[in-house]
Amino acid sequence: MKRLLIKNGIIVTMNKEREVLKGDILVEGNKIIKISPKIEVEAAQIIDAEGKIIIPGLIQTHIHLTQALFRGQADDLELLDWLKKKVWPLEASHTEESNYISAKLGIAELIKGGTTAIIDMETVNYTDAAITAIYESGFRATTGKCMMDYGEGVPDALMENTDESIKESVNLLKKWHGKGNGRIQYAFAPRFVVSCSEELLIKVRDLAKEFDVMVHTHASENRGEIELVEKDRGMRNIVYLDKIGLTGEKLILAHCIWLNDEEMRILAETGTKVSHCPNSNLKLASGIAKIPELLEMGVAVSLGADGAPCNNNLDMFEEMRTTALIHKARLLNPTVMPSEKVFELATIGGAKAMCMEDKLGSLEVGKIADIVIVNLDSIHNYPTDNVDIISQLVYSAKATDVDTTIIDGNIVMLNRKILTINEKSLKDDVNRMIKKQIDLAGVES
Repeated sequence: MKRLLIKNGIIVTMNKEREVLKGDILVEGNKIIKISPKIEVEAAQIIDAEGKIIIPGLIQTHIHLTQALFRGQADDLELLDWLKKKVWPLEASHTEESNYISAKLGIAELIKGGTTAIIDMETVNYTDAAITAIYESGFRATTGKCMMDYGEGVPDALMENTDESIKESVNLLKKWHGKGNGRIQYAFAPRFVVSCSEELLIKVRDLAKEFDVMVHTHASENRGEIELVEKDRGMRNIVYLDKIGLTGEKLILAHCIWLNDEEMRILAETGTKVSHCPNSNLKLASGIAKIPELLEMGVAVSLGADGAPCNNNLDMFEEMRTTALIHKARLLNPTVMPSEKVFELATIGGAKAMCMEDKLGSLEVGKIADIVIVNLDSIHNYPTDNVDIISQLVYSAKATDVDTTIIDGNIVMLNRKILTINEKSLKDDVNRMIKKQIDLAGVES
């Protein structure tokens, strides 16, 4: 079995003791088998990380790879206009090729920024092409086909028959779940209550239990959305999801901004996961979620960038920094969301959201080797002496400081060069494709 040895780095373990130590990491196959101040063994590849920081791969728990192609096409709009006027028509314009290219674009950006795993929601069509891109690139994702069978203002190409939506989702699950040495996991992905019938949501509930997979959806992102749900279902979002039996440890909800006390209590009592997407929430002017309060109640919170059209990048370092800052300002308290807590949300918190904390999220013997090497030798990180490393990672480091990315024991980026995706070819494909998609969607660029 092949061995990879990473030497001489400063290792941010994120183990229970939150140890930071100088030393080496030995990887055999896809597992970490030894961490020690000095390891002397033969290895197929040796990486010298002298002067660099070794961290667990960052985990983002709400992403839309299908939207990466549409970066810059839906700026300065609130959520429902953003969806109906821009994003839904653009998603409806996808072809098999364009969705494949969009996924590759998002994956390349994530790899270059040190993200090694995501929870992804695709669009209604051509999900197989996107998962193929994930598989080929060596990336790790819990992903699923977006499901939409209800609501107003939905393009015909996205409006599904309930049974057909379920059938296609199950077929994708059977084809992909567990593939790539377990890198690919399937999740049912109903878009949100506004675009899903109760029949669809109940079938998703039952199938997720049958196949023991996650459910990934949006909830309580926007006040207009909540008004629609209350009018249509007679109660608020989280109360409704709980009533129909969807809440629980296998449900992850993106955003959760506009919650009342009852809904926060439901999330805490049921173990339902929350993905905090601060930059998307700011850009769409959706609001700021009560993350410190949710954490205090014991809710499992993690971080995500959301889609490129509502954020314009998929940079986890920006998400960490913004998370640390906005809650201090909202609560007028500089001690809330300290850097250590934020980095925890981006690593072990993300692993918990994926129900994989026994495998991911920290650098420990026996865990899967999803590892990132960060080079802080850039002027924006100086001084590097006598400065807390976690603070540097959260407050001053940037995605461009990521040097090497390892997923499942395989090096997918070395010295800033992605090894599993041809960047130049990808850039050419993206620029070739975008005008075609805008024309097909009938929206103004």
